[in-house]
Amino acid sequence: MNENLRADRRTYVTHLECSMTGERFEADRLQGLSRVGRPLLVRYDLDAIRACVSRELIETRPTDMWRWREMLPVRRTESIVSLGEIETPLVLIPRSGGTNVLIKDEGRLPTGSFKARGLVMAVSMARELGVERIGMPTNGNAGAALAAYASRCGIETVILCPEETPEVNVREIAAQGARVWRVNGQIDDCGAIIGRGAAEGRWFDFSTLKEPYRIEGKKTMGFELAAQLGWELPDAIFYPTGGGTGLIGMWKAFDEMEALGWIGSKRPRMYAVQASGCAPIVRAFEAGKEHAERWEDPATVAAGIRVPRAVGDFLILRAVRESGGRAMAVGDPAILKAVDAAARKDGLLLCPEGGATLAAYHAAVREGFVEPYEKVVLFNCATGLKYQMPPTTNVLDRHGEIDLSVL
Repeated sequence: MNENLRADRRTYVTHLECSMTGERFEADRLQGLSRVGRPLLVRYDLDAIRACVSRELIETRPTDMWRWREMLPVRRTESIVSLGEIETPLVLIPRSGGTNVLIKDEGRLPTGSFKARGLVMAVSMARELGVERIGMPTNGNAGAALAAYASRCGIETVILCPEETPEVNVREIAAQGARVWRVNGQIDDCGAIIGRGAAEGRWFDFSTLKEPYRIEGKKTMGFELAAQLGWELPDAIFYPTGGGTGLIGMWKAFDEMEALGWIGSKRPRMYAVQASGCAPIVRAFEAGKEHAERWEDPATVAAGIRVPRAVGDFLILRAVRESGGRAMAVGDPAILKAVDAAARKDGLLLCPEGGATLAAYHAAVREGFVEPYEKVVLFNCATGLKYQMPPTTNVLDRHGEIDLSVL
């Protein structure tokens, strides 16, 4: 166990706050949505943090997720349920992307996806607050992360997933100790069932943004980006957006870092990337609306962003608009083409959602939203090893005559 996990913890959480109304809620008790049904955000005494935590101090610590402990909500070291949450690398993809295009490869995290960031924080806080059973809907990777962390600390889990969830994800969830069920519907249909069970007291509802702490884990992506780039944020970020927790979290992290004096007022343009077969945020963005209507009959190879309705839609749209970015949709053919290009040209195996960000980047350059000389970060949210790859049928008979010139 490294020193970040052994260190005495002093957290600076002051309260929780409704993301829509600003109403304050007590921090050290179990909370779901606010009274108006909107996500709660964790607030900190940033002046006190600024007085005792500098960038220089942060730079002396091992570079895992827990180096940011003063800006995280877990109060007791023994509450942490860690599987080794490393700082993920920034990987150049000069041939498939461009000389200024970096991939933040979140597939290196435990359980193979960026869902580990949010779920390690949420489960650690659930443990701290005495939760014994959790229910959650998932399109795959979030369920796998929840199953792993909850099993590690003895919390029971019931996980519902749409019937078209990739088989590897369903098996992964079951293998790590969760009770997993397929549902003949979409993720919000699964969420409705979870909500009913939570209302009856059967479990605590861990749906995206229906508890306050997943955002806090995901915001560490923003902290890491700043540190990795010498405390200078990129010109643009392309983020695969279903529930949008990570985009919301990073936007929060940037504000917190500015308040701490770690960065200036410059912000990246935030591009929320969706699939054209499920693009409620894009439709709301283009219509100038604050909330997104449910997307009917969603269909895309990128299961992780197949989210018909996001409870934090207004937070996603707010960040995109405030940053001068956009919500963009790309089709499945472009997604698959991008995945193939990154693998064949740059040796990086993206998940379909990561492929969507690369496809959206190229579309943004073509349409003049991004200049090729700008520094851009694309998020690959999971290892491509979890997803079906094209078959290969080449074989050699070692006993027969082999024409080496055709190999």
